[in-house]
Amino acid sequence: MDDIKTGVQARLFALQDLKYKEFQCKLMPTVASERVIGVRTPELRKLAKELFKEPETEEFLKLLPHQYYDENNLHGFLIEQIKDYNAAVTAIDAFLPYVDNWATCDLISPKVFKKHRPELLNEIQRWMASECTYTIRFGIGMLLTHFLDEDFAPEHLGWVAGIHSEEYFVNMMIAWYFATALAKQWDAVIPYIRQHRLDKWVHNKAIQKAVESYRVTDEQKAELRTLRVK
Repeated sequence: MDDIKTGVQARLFALQDLKYKEFQCKLMPTVASERVIGVRTPELRKLAKELFKEPETEEFLKLLPHQYYDENNLHGFLIEQIKDYNAAVTAIDAFLPYVDNWATCDLISPKVFKKHRPELLNEIQRWMASECTYTIRFGIGMLLTHFLDEDFAPEHLGWVAGIHSEEYFVNMMIAWYFATALAKQWDAVIPYIRQHRLDKWVHNKAIQKAVESYRVTDEQKAELRTLRVK
C-alpha cells in the first residue's frame, strides 16, 4: 500500500507547476497550501487515464484519506472512468466523506451516470439528505448536471429549496442550481423567486447569477432585478 501511495505521489510531483499551485491556493482558502502540489487539470486527467489501466489503481482508491489535494482530484477522475454504475456509486460513497473543498467536489462527474438517470435520482436524494457539506453539494450538482433538460421534473425544485443550511458552500450550490434552472426551465422556476421560497441569501445570489447569465433574456433579467430582497 505504501509503495502505491509513494509511487502515485512521485508521479504527481513530477507534474508540479508552482505558479499553478499559487493560483489554486488563492481559490481554496479552506485547503492548507502544503496539501496542494499544483498539478494542472489536463495533466491530472491524463494521469488518471494511465493509472486506470494499471492493476494497482483499485488499491489506490482504498487509500483514504489522501494526503494531498491533487491526490483527491486524481481519485475523482479515476471514479469518473468506472463503467459499472453500481461500482461507481459505491466508489463515490466511499470517497465523499473525505472531500473537503468545493473544487474537488465539483469536478467529480462519473460518465456512467448519464445512462442510469432513473436510478441516480434515488442516490441524489440520499446525498442531499446528508449532514456532510460536500456530500450535499455533490447531490445538488448531480441534479443540476443531469436533470435540468429533458429529464427535468418540477418536483426537483422542491427538493433543493427544502435544503436549509448554514454552510456557505451548500448555499452557493443551491443558488447556482436555481440560477441555472431559471435559464433552462424559467416557467417552472420563477414562482420560487416571485414567492420568495428560498432563504434570503440564496434567493439574492440566485438572482445575481441568473442576471449574469447570457442564457437569461433581458426581459427576464429586468423582472429578476425587481425581485431582490433587501
